[in-house]
Amino acid sequence: MKKKALFILGTRPEAIKVAPVIRYFQQSEIFETIVVSTGQHREMLDQVMGFFEISPDVDLDLMEPNQSLPELTAKALAGSSRIIVEHQPDIVFVQGDTSTAFAGGMAAFLNEVPVAHIEAGLRSGRMDSPFPEEANRVLLSKLASLHLAPTQGAADNLLAESITGGVHVVGNTVVDALLLGLKIIRKRGEEAYFKRFNMIDFEREMILITIHRRESFGQPLLNICAAIRMIAQRHPQKTLVYPVHPNPNVREVVNRELAGIENLRLLEPLEYSDFIWMMSKASLILTDSGGVQEEAPTLGIPVMVAREVTERSEGVDAGAAVMVGANTDLIVQTADRLLSLSVEERSGIVNPYGDGKTSSRIFELAQTI
Repeated sequence: MKKKALFILGTRPEAIKVAPVIRYFQQSEIFETIVVSTGQHREMLDQVMGFFEISPDVDLDLMEPNQSLPELTAKALAGSSRIIVEHQPDIVFVQGDTSTAFAGGMAAFLNEVPVAHIEAGLRSGRMDSPFPEEANRVLLSKLASLHLAPTQGAADNLLAESITGGVHVVGNTVVDALLLGLKIIRKRGEEAYFKRFNMIDFEREMILITIHRRESFGQPLLNICAAIRMIAQRHPQKTLVYPVHPNPNVREVVNRELAGIENLRLLEPLEYSDFIWMMSKASLILTDSGGVQEEAPTLGIPVMVAREVTERSEGVDAGAAVMVGANTDLIVQTADRLLSLSVEERSGIVNPYGDGKTSSRIFELAQTI
């Protein structure tokens, strides 16, 4: 009789990082795989799952307009618990630090089902940054039975909190997802991508920008926009590409502050496949995203991290990422320095996040539960 592995996810980052693991489990003869979606990121989630050819077995469809975090978390907890009781899994997988992950892990814990936490052990050291993610992942670490740490540094964070049982360094599934995604793209052909983005001159070096986190709202985003204007002016032969997040706190500011810059292209938000393809063409990235900090080193692309703190310090330690915060002068100076390096110097960075075999390690560890 097969064991049951139940995966709970709800956001685009979760879907990206869990997709290669789900696909690995679905190909096995050992586990029956059940995929549960909370729908926390409705459209973006569906896009990613469609790209990786994964369909949820259960869709809780919890999102409503202007829903508060407490309301979402309560509904995700109740919905996840109901599905766990119905399916009686042997193990429940959650990923990262979202409200969906925390609620799913709590639901499994309350129903006495072992919790496997993918990407365990990340810490910024500040409960308010990122919010509420830092609290979610700290609390999940108290509930989980299997802590699937992406790096030794993440495992050390758990050990420092006296969490010693079930801690394993497996690498980050984002590397598996990125390599799998680019393989799918190459198999389908890149012609459609070049046609879709024909407004961009890919003969020129490209700087990719992604700024969307709530910590960047307000004055920090204004400072970052000022830096982007200066970089565009100082490097007229480079192309800057900025897919703009739909949140009005981002979109209204960016469209106002960065309109009319000749070598800057403001794009609509990109689907996952479009984004990783675009990222593969970049020479430098400015971001406040956590996932991009992990993906870019896999492609040998240096990253400027527009955050005050990061839970992904391994990239900084390896020289793959540079912390620039929302400091206009520091962003511009760092961009000047990195762009002055040769392509070989820029791409000769070490990827500390994995080798693309994390899914297989997770599969083997799940059999020990």
